[in-house]
Amino acid sequence: MMKYLQKLGKALMLPVAVLPICGILMGLGYAFAPGVMGVPGAATSGAAYTVGFLLVKAGGALIDNMAWLFAIGAAVGLADDHDGTAGLAGLVSFLMMQQLLNPAVVGAVRTLEEGTATYIAFQKVAGNSFIGILAAVVGATCYNKFKNTQMPDWLAFFSGKRFVAIATGLISIAVSVVLLFVWPLIFGALVALGEAIANMDGIGAGIYAFLNRLLIPTGLHHALNNVFWFDTIGLGDLSHFWAGETSADVGWSLGMYMSGFFPCMMFGIAGAALAMVRTAKNKKAAIGLVLSAAICAFVCGVTEPFEFGFMFLCFPLYVVYSALYGIFTVITYYSGFRAGFCFSAGATDLVFSASLPAAAKTWMIIPLGIAAFLVFYFVFYFAITKFDLKTPGREDEDAEEAEKKVTLANNNYTEVASGVLKAIGGKANVSSVDYCATRLRFTIKDYTQVDEKAVKAAGAAGVIRPDKNTCQVIIGTKVQFVYDELKKML
Repeated sequence: MMKYLQKLGKALMLPVAVLPICGILMGLGYAFAPGVMGVPGAATSGAAYTVGFLLVKAGGALIDNMAWLFAIGAAVGLADDHDGTAGLAGLVSFLMMQQLLNPAVVGAVRTLEEGTATYIAFQKVAGNSFIGILAAVVGATCYNKFKNTQMPDWLAFFSGKRFVAIATGLISIAVSVVLLFVWPLIFGALVALGEAIANMDGIGAGIYAFLNRLLIPTGLHHALNNVFWFDTIGLGDLSHFWAGETSADVGWSLGMYMSGFFPCMMFGIAGAALAMVRTAKNKKAAIGLVLSAAICAFVCGVTEPFEFGFMFLCFPLYVVYSALYGIFTVITYYSGFRAGFCFSAGATDLVFSASLPAAAKTWMIIPLGIAAFLVFYFVFYFAITKFDLKTPGREDEDAEEAEKKVTLANNNYTEVASGVLKAIGGKANVSSVDYCATRLRFTIKDYTQVDEKAVKAAGAAGVIRPDKNTCQVIIGTKVQFVYDELKKML
């Protein structure tokens, strides 16, 4: 399972890579036009507002549609040969599930009253990132399994890759039926949990923050957000805060369910990002992803580029990351720091919420932020180095940077591919093959058939065997050309 999660994490790198710039555009847009965010008294017209509005919409075009990016991009990444047909299959699955789980459609087949927990459950699941990732898994799995399907002569037109979309649609219907009954139960259980911890003051706020981050990969954090941020059970921390009320108007310390996110998102992520860069084998790759993601989180609190960049690559570290949110939320609660957000806990929202009546001790973002930066940095640095965790810049591909200097002994790619194939046991011993920056990656049936001396004699630089079912042949930067010839032979 962990191996598959890491593969999914790598597949998500392509769609995740486009998100940081979108988050930065949105942060700049909100700075120009706070009225777009709903800040009381902010201008809703003029040149600055127009520029800000356009920047927000430009960034939101992708941030608000991450599910589409995940469904297509991750499906291609998960496909054995990265064929675009898998992306189409992912899109088919996403559109199918999005439609079938839409409250309007669900209401036609089962009782569904607007405003109820069940209604909100389907309102949140249709089209969220979880459905996008699930669709990618379904689409890629169908592609890998059915891409070579042979149909009878009278149905031959639907053979091979054309059958993939058909199979994907049918399986997506089955998955949607399961979610139709399972999703509201899980969502309802989380709402009940939210109600239970709502009376636990600072400790409850910390538990909520921990679960909020932990559940992001599944999209189920919306269940808790509806309890604590909006007026589902009589709380509505966010709505009351921005309505200009104070703690005297409500039954809790207003802002307590938002304030703890500010030091973590603005400074904690920067500390974690620095730890990832410091421990990276390929620092350029790490800087390219996590630095822009950290800026994005600081400016406007868009954390998905950072979180999706490592949550599947290294889920245990993501659990630690979520726990740090919980700890700092408890600390923030007792420190008296109070701030709120309309969009997310970035510098933009902090500045504009500081003038609201419920805001308190906003200057404490400095000591709290410094503490968050240091704690996140040292915890991440220790965990990554102690347990050799595969964060961005520490994956196998990043370790292969040194292999880019490898010179292929024979530039006859057909001959090299033929020799390598024979050396690893022939076509019958290969379950699947893929490639990365410098290596051919084989999934094999019998590891005893691999002849390392013969592999080197074929022109490759060496062999790496992570386990009994995989074999990696080091080719160098010309690996794609050898792979292309190899695929023809297979």
